[in-house]
Amino acid sequence: MRAASVPKALLALLVAVVPAVPAQAAAPALKEVMFVGNNWEGTVDVIASRGDFAKLGRINVVPDKSERLWEIYLNPIKLAFYLGIQLGPGEGHDQLVDDMYTTPDGSALVVSRPSFADVVSIDLATGAVRWRFPVSGFRSDHMAVSPDGKAVAVSASTSDTVHVLDIDTGRQLGSFAAGDTPHENIYTDGGKYLWNMSIGEVNTSLDDPSQDWTKGDRHITVADAKTFQTVRTIDMRPRLDAFGRSDLSDAVRPAVFTPDEKKLYFQVSFFNGIVEYDVPGDRITRVKELPKNPATNEDRTTWVNDSRHHGLSISPDGGKLCVAGTMDDYATIVDRATLAQGELVSASKPYWATVSGDGLDCVISESGADQVTAISFATGKRVATVPVGDHPQRVRIGHVATTWTPPRAS
Repeated sequence: MRAASVPKALLALLVAVVPAVPAQAAAPALKEVMFVGNNWEGTVDVIASRGDFAKLGRINVVPDKSERLWEIYLNPIKLAFYLGIQLGPGEGHDQLVDDMYTTPDGSALVVSRPSFADVVSIDLATGAVRWRFPVSGFRSDHMAVSPDGKAVAVSASTSDTVHVLDIDTGRQLGSFAAGDTPHENIYTDGGKYLWNMSIGEVNTSLDDPSQDWTKGDRHITVADAKTFQTVRTIDMRPRLDAFGRSDLSDAVRPAVFTPDEKKLYFQVSFFNGIVEYDVPGDRITRVKELPKNPATNEDRTTWVNDSRHHGLSISPDGGKLCVAGTMDDYATIVDRATLAQGELVSASKPYWATVSGDGLDCVISESGADQVTAISFATGKRVATVPVGDHPQRVRIGHVATTWTPPRAS
């Protein structure tokens, strides 16, 4: 028996009254940019990620500053740490933006704010705070974003904890304990593991090599990025000693892996150079000492947060390293095969190093001159300099909508 057909008049009526299902909105087109965090100013400059590195706009990342300060002033313990951050790592200033990453859709910028001990998501269209996550303890620090862009890890300096957050919602996915004063974070193995480097106490004047042990428990913590369980710890002290460099601090500062993740290059407190660590072999294999600037004050207690050199990046092919010689006021390109350094490019307290969007240049933040400078990996020479805000530190690649313009409130 043939099923009865729907009368044409009834079908027309159904079409007229049943609302159409809206088509899924297309994801906005994105463009790659570079974000420069102006730590003392509480702003982030947005510049082109390659070529002339032209300025595209500025974002205020402390729109809630008054509210945060009232919370601090009304809490004696928070106020004590807030003032301590000003006098210590802040060199007399607030630390308002340490690190930053964009969400995968390019609609928000996630920022760690040390003086406010939090992480916030700033809507890139409106400049408003989308979410806020107060870290444990009293200071937030370096971050890292997972390879899929969905999670962001942040070091909580004073609680020796690493928090991992959902980058869209700010919900904590997990956390793990690290060494004293966790600092740098790096995802490895396609996001399977998260490496954290702890730097210990950097605000005391016990800076003589014989007193280095007073700086605390400093080690690398390798955690499973899904379970947040520690799978390995690496203390560089015995490894440096075995290499014959017991004079070097074991506080691992900025670090980079080679593309195959078999070598780790890092800087340590007080040292004008880099250390090479063989990951599979679990041993130090080379140490490169770089030139000292004759004008640098050799009193270690005057160096910022126990740094001497602070800032390291690697070219996409793994052939060149870029080193920021913070206290020695230069940056240089180092050939990874020979560890021979190139031209010493004059720079005022360079504080960080990253790679341009096209991989051709190293971009350093000159925190003493309020500018960023691009240095060619191929030639080792300066190719561009762009003025930015007060005391630029972290520089990160990110994305915004192709139609993006800075929020008016910024």
